[in-house]
Amino acid sequence: MEFHPSQIPIIKTYNITDEKGASESALEMVNLGFEGQKGGFKVLMPKQEKLAKRIGFTITTEINYMLRKKNQERNLRYWTYHHDERNYAIVLISGNVFDELSL
Repeated sequence: MEFHPSQIPIIKTYNITDEKGASESALEMVNLGFEGQKGGFKVLMPKQEKLAKRIGFTITTEINYMLRKKNQERNLRYWTYHHDERNYAIVLISGNVFDELSL
């Protein structure tokens, strides 16, 4: 059986419809922390290609920037996939936590 990102245990799911929401969600994820968790975060975004690309870019770059700014581990893994007929999803998880899950 192959691994699919939907198999990762999710701590919190964010339903984001714009770039401002992406920035706010990225800040909250960094404040909650990636290390020491037992799962990852899921971001749902509309299936509008240009908007989804902007949201995904905002999420990943802001998380990376904020983790660097706080001198925290930046070993993150993320996957983007078709969640359902209306949403794309990004699942983000610490690389160390992912390795511990043995998926």
